Amino acid sequence: MKITNPKLIISAVSKKQYPAGNLSEIAFVGRSNVGKSSLINTLIERNGLAHTSGQPGKTQTLNFYNLDEKLFFVDVPGFVYAKVSKVRREQFGSMVYEYLSSRDQSIVVISLIDVRDEPTEDDKLMY
Repeated sequence: MKITNPKLIISAVSKKQYPAGNLSEIAFVGRSNVGKSSLINTLIERNGLAHTSGQPGKTQTLNFYNLDEKLFFVDVPGFVYAKVSKVRREQFGSMVYEYLSSRDQSIVVISLIDVRDEPTEDDKLMY
């Protein structure tokens, strides 16, 4: 399926901000800087739509990308980002949990793990 018009619809932090409708969603989860945003850009063949950075923790919201009114890709904040407070990391965790546990749409979760490292306890918990 060739994507011709991908768009960032919203950067959400709670379920009241999630897009309406019933399009299926593919959520990309994993540690900070594992390549979630880069993978999204590669899959939609659009460099820079999902923001990337050499610095971990760039994504701090649930970013919903509408793919030609067929489905959403959801870029989920990474976990294990050391340069934010413990409270902020817990807020990320709560935001991700709320999304994964409350969304009525059909959701596929793709968990990315860096093959150069052993899976962490957080990777295992996300699984």
